Amino acid sequence: MAHSNKSTSRFPTREEILEFLDTAEGKISKREIARAFHIKGPDRVQLKALLKDMADQGEIAKDYGKSLRRAGKIPSVLLVKVTGIDELGDLICVPVNWPLRERDDRPPSDEELEAAGPVPRIFMVSGTQRGQTLRIGDRALVRLTEMQDQDGPYFSARLIRLLESGPQSILGIYKGAKSGGRIIPSDRKARKEYNVTEENRGGASDGALVVAELLPRRGRKTYGLQEARIIETLGDLNEPKSISLISIHHHDIPMEFSAEAIHEAKAAKPVPLGNRKDLRHIPLITIDPIDARDHDDAIFAAQDDEPGNKDGWKILVAIADVAHYVRPGSAINKDAATRGNSCYFPDRVVPMLPEELSADLCSLKPGVDRPAMVADMRIDKKGNLLGHKFYRALINSHANINYGEVQAAQNGAPTELTAPLMDTVIGPLYSAFAALAGARKARHPLELDLPERKVELDEDGNVKSVFKRERLDAHKLVEEFMILANVAAAEALEKKNILCMYRVHEEPSFDKLESLREFLKTVEINLAKGQVIRPILFNRILEKVADTPVAEMVNEVVLRSQSQAYYSPDNKGHFGLALARYAHFTSPIRRYSDLLVHRGLIRAFGLGADGLSIDDINEMRQIGETISGTERRAMAAERESTDRYLAAFLKNRVGDVMEARISGVIRFGLFVTIEPSGADGIIPVSTLHSDYFQHDETRHELKGRSTGKCYRLGDVVQVRLVEAEQITGSLKFEMVEEQGQARPKSRRKSRGAYKKAKAEKKLKGAKKKKGNAKPRKHKG
Repeated sequence: MAHSNKSTSRFPTREEILEFLDTAEGKISKREIARAFHIKGPDRVQLKALLKDMADQGEIAKDYGKSLRRAGKIPSVLLVKVTGIDELGDLICVPVNWPLRERDDRPPSDEELEAAGPVPRIFMVSGTQRGQTLRIGDRALVRLTEMQDQDGPYFSARLIRLLESGPQSILGIYKGAKSGGRIIPSDRKARKEYNVTEENRGGASDGALVVAELLPRRGRKTYGLQEARIIETLGDLNEPKSISLISIHHHDIPMEFSAEAIHEAKAAKPVPLGNRKDLRHIPLITIDPIDARDHDDAIFAAQDDEPGNKDGWKILVAIADVAHYVRPGSAINKDAATRGNSCYFPDRVVPMLPEELSADLCSLKPGVDRPAMVADMRIDKKGNLLGHKFYRALINSHANINYGEVQAAQNGAPTELTAPLMDTVIGPLYSAFAALAGARKARHPLELDLPERKVELDEDGNVKSVFKRERLDAHKLVEEFMILANVAAAEALEKKNILCMYRVHEEPSFDKLESLREFLKTVEINLAKGQVIRPILFNRILEKVADTPVAEMVNEVVLRSQSQAYYSPDNKGHFGLALARYAHFTSPIRRYSDLLVHRGLIRAFGLGADGLSIDDINEMRQIGETISGTERRAMAAERESTDRYLAAFLKNRVGDVMEARISGVIRFGLFVTIEPSGADGIIPVSTLHSDYFQHDETRHELKGRSTGKCYRLGDVVQVRLVEAEQITGSLKFEMVEEQGQARPKSRRKSRGAYKKAKAEKKLKGAKKKKGNAKPRKHKG
C-alpha cells in the first residue's frame, strides 16, 4: 500500500490524500489513511473534518462499507443491477446509482451527469458462485477488474454476494386439476418443472398457457420442486393462437400500445396535396404476397427520355410517408422505437405501428390517395445508377397485385387485373429489372439461395400445410428495385453530410474464415490465404460443388461463415450485396431504421419540419444497437413460433419414417431437417447404434470408433420421429438402420448383469487375497 512506510507525522494535504486514494490497493477508509500518514490522537478529529470537507466539495466519494475513493473513479467493489445478457452469454450489469454518490435518493443534476460521463460497461462472465445464480433484475455486490477491448475500457465483474433478487417469472403450460399441479416451462432449455398448489393456481385449467412467479423455498428446504404462483392465464395450448403467444411472451415482445400512442393514431388524418408533388396520374403499383396486410412500396418504370442515356430507364420507388405521422418526441415514436420492427407469425402480426397507421393511413392501398417519399432514379442500360432525387409526393396506387399474378402475366397468362397493365406497367418493370439484374451479376454479390418456409393455417388456426415459398422473378424484380432505392438513399445522405443509419454487413471474421478453410480441405477445395475476401470468392466455391453430393453441406458451411448484419451510423459496407454503402429505406411501416433514413432525407433536402431531430442524431449509435437487438429478438421469436407450429403439425406422425438432411453436427448429436416442411429436430448421439462416436469439428461429422460409420453435414438419411413437443417446439428423431446393416451388439451390461459381475469380481479378489496371505507368526 502506498505511503505505508511513511515516517513523518506531518498532516497530509488534500493532494496527498487524493494521490494516496489513486495509488493504494484494496479497500481504503479513514482508518487506512490515518495509518498511512501516522495520524494519531487529536489529529484524527482534524482528518475527519478534512475528509468531510473534501466530500462536500466533490473531491472524494464514499462507497459501500465506508470505503473512500476519488470522485469519478469507479471503485473496485460496487453494487450493481443485472439488466440483460449480451450476445456472448455474459451478464450485463450497471451501477445501482449513477453518478456514484454516498447514499442519496435525490435525482442527479445535469452537472453531475455530465461530470460522471457515460455509464461504465460491466460484464459478468459467471453469475454463479457458492450456489448463488444471478438473473436479470438481481442486485449484487461485485468486485471489478478494469479491462480493454476494441470498443474501449470495460469492467469484468466477479460476484461477491447476491443482495436482492429481482422478480422471477416463468412461462409455461399448467398441467393438473383444481387441487393443484405442475408448470412445464415453454423454454426448451429449462429442464425442471414447478409445483403449483391449489391456492396458487389462479383459476388456471389443465393445458392453460400461464405466466407464473417463482416463490421462495420454505425454511432451509433445498430439495423437491420449487413452488410457483400463477399470475396470468394467456390461453389454452389447444387453441392455435396460443402457439405464437408463447414466443411473444418468452421474448418480451410488446403487444399493447400506450394509450397516448393509440390516441395519436386515431387522431391522424389523410394528407392533402399541399406542397407535395402530384404523382397520382403515374400508374404506380404495389406487388406483395397474397396475404399481405400492409403495403410499404409502389413501383414504376419507363424508358429514360434524357439525351445520352439510350436504352436507359427511369425508375420510381414510392414509399409510405410514415415520417409525416410518426414524429420525433411523439408517443407513437416512443412505442415504435421500443419495438424496433414488426414481428410476423403464422397467425398474426405484432406491428411496429398502431393498425390505424400500419394497415390504413400509411398503407399504399389501391385507388386511395396516400402520402409517399419518392426515390426518383435513373439507370443506364447496364443497370448502373446514374442519378437520383428524393421528394415528398401524393400517389394513388393503380393496383395491388400478388407475386404469382405478376409472374403469370409476364409468362403470358394475364388476368383481368393484369392484362390492361402489361404494356404500360408490367412489361417496362421487367425490362428495367433485366438491366438491374445485369448490374447485380457484374458486381457478384453473395448468391446463397436460402429457402423460406411458409406455415399455412386453416380457418380455425390449425396448420393446414407447410411448404417452401417459391422464388419467382417477380420476387427478384421487387428486391432489385428496393436495393436500388436503398443505395440511392445512402448516397444522398452521404452527399448532404447527414447522419445515416446504415445496414452493415461486414466480411467474415478471421476465425470463421480459418474454420471454413479447414473444412473445405476435407472436400478437396483450396481457399488460399492472403487473398482479398469478396463475395465472388464464395460464389466460385458454390459453383464448384453445384450438383454434387456435398453441395448442400458446402452451402450450409459457407452460410455459417458469414457475419451477422446490423444497424450502425458507421458505414462499413454491405459485404453480402457487394455494395460500398447501403441503408434501409423501403419499409418504414415495419422497420424503425427506415423511418430514421426518411427523417434524414427530409432534413437533407428541406422537405419539412419533421426531419431527423437533434435527439435522433445524438442517440443514433445507441438506437442502432437497440434496433439490431430487436431485430434479432423478432427473428428468434418468429423461428421458435414456426418450430412450435411444425411440432403441432407433426405430432400425429410420431412413429413415421421420413427422409431428412443432416443440418448440424455437434458433440452430443445430429440436427436434421425434414423436407419439404423444413422442420428441425435432433438425434441424440446416445441413440446412434451401440458405438462410441467421435466428433470431428473441422469435417462436421460424427464417426463411429468401432464401426467406422460416419454421419456428415448435408447427408440424406432415413429417420423416425419419436417425439413432437408442441410446448417447446422440439422434435426428436432416431436413425433408421439401413437395410441389411447389422446393429452392433451392445457392450453395455444390464443393471442386473452389472451387479452380478461386480459381486463375482469382488469374491474373486477376496479369494486371491486370502490365497496370497502370509501365515501369522505365533508369539513365543
